[in-house]
Amino acid sequence: MTTDVADPPAALEAPRKRGGGGTLGRYILIRFLLIFPTVFILVTLVFFLIRMTGDPITAALGGRLPTDQLAERIHEAGYDRNIFIQYFEYLGQIFTFNFGTTITDKQPVVQVLASYGLATFELVLYSLVVAFIVGIPLGMVAAALRDRWPDAVLRISAILFYATPVFFSGLVAKLVFSVWLGWLPVSGRAGVRTEIALGRDGGTGIYLIDAIASGNPAYVWDVVSHAILPALTLGLLTAGIFLRLVRTNVIGTYNMPYIDAARSRGVRESRLVRTHAYKPALIPIITVIGLQIALMLGGAVLTETTFEWKGLGFQLAAYLSARDFVAVQGIVAMIAIIVAVTNFIVDIIAAFIDPRVRY
Repeated sequence: MTTDVADPPAALEAPRKRGGGGTLGRYILIRFLLIFPTVFILVTLVFFLIRMTGDPITAALGGRLPTDQLAERIHEAGYDRNIFIQYFEYLGQIFTFNFGTTITDKQPVVQVLASYGLATFELVLYSLVVAFIVGIPLGMVAAALRDRWPDAVLRISAILFYATPVFFSGLVAKLVFSVWLGWLPVSGRAGVRTEIALGRDGGTGIYLIDAIASGNPAYVWDVVSHAILPALTLGLLTAGIFLRLVRTNVIGTYNMPYIDAARSRGVRESRLVRTHAYKPALIPIITVIGLQIALMLGGAVLTETTFEWKGLGFQLAAYLSARDFVAVQGIVAMIAIIVAVTNFIVDIIAAFIDPRVRY
């Protein structure tokens, strides 16, 4: 006697199909659409907070020009119009990537972003490398030796990395490694001779790539030696977060059934951490990278100012000192766009790596 096994109903098949590309496509679309309200809210907040101090012309040039010339400049720039008219005009300019012209040095803000943005990108990239090299291995060590004294030391170190102000750790690093020991340069992206040579040859604007392309080992070492202290100062800030995150997630995976199964087969604890628990623990790292980019861009202002690393953060601090709020507004708006787009890219990568990440 044979028994026919009925095929699964179509109603049960449908969710399986929807659980594939359709759900991922919907997730990507939602994450992409969220970029616009995020940027809109940040730009709006920056615009109105800056205008609470008055118009940018008076803020930058007030007291240095006669009253009639100041009023003329304000009228030419359109800052005597209704605040909402100025706001909607500014939104329209942003959609065409026109962030205005700086008041102090008469440069288009887009040109400032192009001139100094690559320097900040280079610093953030170095800092991420430091964060990965320091945070992930030490997090694995802390998980493998959990509740022992090395674990306690590493957890305290992670808190110190994250809690120490960037400018303070930067000043201490300069004092120890540059002034007392004389091992590394005090400030700048490269020495004067190297900057002149790399600037004369043109190139990408990323000094390390340009130095390698020049074929001169002295230029390469000069660029690397100038980058070590700023990268360590900013990178350790994020390394503390990665360390604690990896430790927590590796320990969490120890309670999973597949870890118990591997342990029952005689797999060594070191291999359990390195092979079985390591990869699942990296997924949360990917999801928080977008947030850490925002943290690093904020920390770059203090780091670049401390080490005179001439990037967007350094220029932003200079424009703030000069009360050039047109430049400040443009740079902050561009940083908001970069952070929103970076978060979108990171979310998509996380969705491809971890199928559980869906809306």
